[in-house]
Parts: sequence; structure tokens; C-alpha cells
Amino acid sequence: MKLYITAGSPYARMTRMLVIEKGLQSRVSEHIAQTRVADSPYYPLSVSGRVPYLVCEDGEGLEGSVAICDHLDSLVGAPLLTRPVPLQARVVAQLDGRATSLLDGLAVWFRELVRPADERSPTVIEHEHRRAERLLSWWETQIAHPWMNGPFNHAQLTLGCALAFALKIRGFEWRPDRPALAAWFETFSRRPSFAATEPLALKK
Repeated sequence: MKLYITAGSPYARMTRMLVIEKGLQSRVSEHIAQTRVADSPYYPLSVSGRVPYLVCEDGEGLEGSVAICDHLDSLVGAPLLTRPVPLQARVVAQLDGRATSLLDGLAVWFRELVRPADERSPTVIEHEHRRAERLLSWWETQIAHPWMNGPFNHAQLTLGCALAFALKIRGFEWRPDRPALAAWFETFSRRPSFAATEPLALKK
């Protein structure tokens, strides 16, 4: 299988972590996709031009970090990512949604900041900054939830990659005022798959 990624994408990092967590390194090769450029050779493969994108063993393509993680999780052994029982479904959906909202907003904010200065939108930057602050403060109050401290699951994976990505935004330090969330992230950061998927650890 071929996994198309970019070095700094937190969405791709989620799938890269799953490859390691499931021991699929011998079956999945990583390939750097050329995105956000005109006429990229990547676009005929992935028409959306987004990463991650997985070319499965049968040649079919799969897009989106959650879908790819679920597929990888199904390939060998018992599922690694815990799924909620029906009684947990609503609260788990809330946690999943808030983790995804944080990551999506941070991605918009970061992309705006790396534009040329005369192309940046101060309105978008301020909006996403405020959104991130609200969500991070919400997570500070919710991070002790058992779902976030039990067996590995989608919400933990998404939130951990989002918090790491937030540290890439220059001048934005979310940890001092959120000790519980910072402590959770410190524990998450000890996963070998997290260390192995730092951008500098990316295969050439």
C-alpha cells in the first residue's frame, strides 16, 4: 500500500501513527505528495489534492484520516482503536467532534499565517485564534473524561496530533494556563509512534 502525505500534516500524522501502532510498516510505504501547486502530478491520483491518501492493496484509493485509520486498523489482528458502546455514543461523538474542530481550525489558522503577508486575512486569523482558545479551554475541563484516558481511540489520536500541531503556530503557547491538558499531552507524547512521526523522522 502507498500512503501519500506531506511532512507537516497533522492529518497525515494520524495515519502514520496507526501504521506504526498496527505494525504495518512493511506493508505501507510513505510518499510525499505535491499539494497546493498547479498541475501537480498528485492530482490525477487524488482529485481533491488533500492528504492523507491511501492506495490500498487492490489499487483502490481511500481519502481522509479517519477512514484510512479505520481501514488500517481492520487489516491485522484485533482492532486497536476502541469504539464506543451504544450508551457512550453521544458523549464520544462530542469528544470526537471537538477534537476534530480544534484540528480543523488550527489548520486554517496555520495556512493563513504561512501565506505572503499581503495575502493574509487578519479576520480569519483572529477568528481561528479565538476558536482555538475556546476549544482548548473546554478540553482543559474535559480531559479527565475516562474516554480520553482509557484504551486508544480516535478522539485521543486526533487531539494529540492537534495539540502537537498547535505548537507550530509561532507565539501561540497553550500549555501554561491549561495544566491538565498539558499533562495529558505529555503522556500522549510518550507513545513511540508519536516520536517516530515527527517531521524530522519522515522517510526520504
